[in-house]
Amino acid sequence: MNLGIETETIEFKKSTGELKEAVYSISAILNKHQHGELYFGVKSDGTVLGQMVTEESLREVSQKIKNFIEPKIYPEITKVIIDGKECIHVRFEGTQTPYFAYGVARIRVADEDLVMSPQELAEYIRRNDREENRWENLISNKMVDEVDEELLKNYTDQAHDVGRIVINYTDKKTVLNQLELSEGEYLINAGKVLFADDLIQDIQMAIFATNERLTFNDIQRYHGPVLKLVDLAENYIKSNIHWRVEFTGTLQRVEIPEIPVDAIREALLNSFCHKDYATGQSNEVAIYKDRVEIYNPGAFPEGFEPQDFIDKPERPIRRNPKIARILYYSKDIESFGTGLKRIADSCDSAGVRYEFKKLKSGFVVCFYRAEGNVGVKTDKNVKSTDKVWINTDKLNFSQKKIVDFILENGRITNRDVQQLLKVKDSRALKVLKEMIVMGVIEKHGQLKGSYYTLKESD
Repeated sequence: MNLGIETETIEFKKSTGELKEAVYSISAILNKHQHGELYFGVKSDGTVLGQMVTEESLREVSQKIKNFIEPKIYPEITKVIIDGKECIHVRFEGTQTPYFAYGVARIRVADEDLVMSPQELAEYIRRNDREENRWENLISNKMVDEVDEELLKNYTDQAHDVGRIVINYTDKKTVLNQLELSEGEYLINAGKVLFADDLIQDIQMAIFATNERLTFNDIQRYHGPVLKLVDLAENYIKSNIHWRVEFTGTLQRVEIPEIPVDAIREALLNSFCHKDYATGQSNEVAIYKDRVEIYNPGAFPEGFEPQDFIDKPERPIRRNPKIARILYYSKDIESFGTGLKRIADSCDSAGVRYEFKKLKSGFVVCFYRAEGNVGVKTDKNVKSTDKVWINTDKLNFSQKKIVDFILENGRITNRDVQQLLKVKDSRALKVLKEMIVMGVIEKHGQLKGSYYTLKESD
């Protein structure tokens, strides 16, 4: 069997003895076409020779590609049988051009891998920086038919209702074309990220047992349209932080989170809006005992500090301007370049300490929690459990004693209240009913088996 001739996207190598040359070819093909294939065990004319394929040889190919191509790529490397002979097949793709192999940039011309001169490299970079060559504007692997129609319709209605677009929902193809998120039957990458499902838009969420990234109590991972991932992550954080309850003297109670919800959502939206999708890395939410961190795999703009966008009138720098614009239309983001300031203002108002961390691999928004008495104003009148904080300022003496009893024992019964307050059954029952109406406690069980606990936040 003959596999045909080499092309600008297909390369053959006789064996892994030509591994260094293969790495050159992969980077050159990526710089020209952003995807390609390479076979070990095949002559340059397409004749299948085969070679011994072991776990060690597959690992060697993987490690060489990982260690000597920058930016890093994550190819699919498999053992294949062609005409009864073992070969190695490498399928690769990447849009973070230019790629360098052993520190040198090459470009594919026919079946050759030519070194790019400094002038050619500079022109290549300038050309890639043009708007039409941005990753978000390239045609994706997803079709219009794969869009979540309910999500798109809800988005269109919301953007129309807030007055930022005049488009009314008709059908997927029409609306996506009007939003400039499609090319014919295919979505561009921005459309895929926002309204379709793909592994490159994903989030990993975990709750750690301590303040270190060691033992976790829970870990979850999801992929899908960004707007759905933001909702999932927001609900995950809200369900796993403390809330305090304040009583205003009316039947209504006010529930206040230890971290402002609007700051959480702003940080999540920013993390997806400014993500470098070409890296293949996940967005992350990490909940520790003393803090919550939201990680975005996209380096902060070079030459700038987060404080520049809080204190100074710096113009916004957007990695994905089309994605940002679509989120602006629906008012998911309020205005361009104000995300960090909105997070800072919200946290300052709530008395919550925050930090912006620049990493080599990305950017982290860190919210410090109250558990370590960091950044949140507390006082002796705040009682807490794992699920809810209770501000006892609005409670009378008897009610406070009942709260203290439950905090110490986990529950209280009518008989416990009689003994605690030294009152009769009818008075104990009246106090308990008042606290149920106030939303402080809730009743479990019936008749003699009934007991009361603090009411947790929904």
